[in-house]
Amino acid sequence: MNGFNVAENGGGSYRPLAILRWVMVIIFVSFGMQKFTLQSAQGIAQFITNSPFISWLSVFGLRGEAYFLGVSEFVIAALLAAGAFSPILSALGSLMGVATFAITWSFFFTTPGVVTWSLSSDPMAWNLTGEFLFKDIVLLCVCAVLFLASLPRSLVRLRNG
Repeated sequence: MNGFNVAENGGGSYRPLAILRWVMVIIFVSFGMQKFTLQSAQGIAQFITNSPFISWLSVFGLRGEAYFLGVSEFVIAALLAAGAFSPILSALGSLMGVATFAITWSFFFTTPGVVTWSLSSDPMAWNLTGEFLFKDIVLLCVCAVLFLASLPRSLVRLRNG
């Protein structure tokens, strides 16, 4: 257990990852707060309905599914914040962040009308919703980096570089 690390204690080129940790805390808190508004609940309904991963949330109703996601995002923010001091909480929070953004990035492919695929000179075109969702791949990668920075050095040889 003591072999786990956190970015803030990793030294070297991993030390600036503390900035990414706290940016992700702010992002998850702000995303979580938004889920408690009617406008946000209505805005995410189409993504939830069409998702093979979280369509089950519809059993909670429009507001309930948004509240569930909001609370989940607050939990991830808390785990990431606590992860500055606890490597296991760092790994858990960042892994949950990876799962969150993998699911939200999948909306790019599962929500009808977001992407238009064709064999023309423009093989992939997306609308503003698609542009909004596409950024989640970057946030997924940030969480993945924080996760890897939390693992024991013996598991992640990249830390030696």
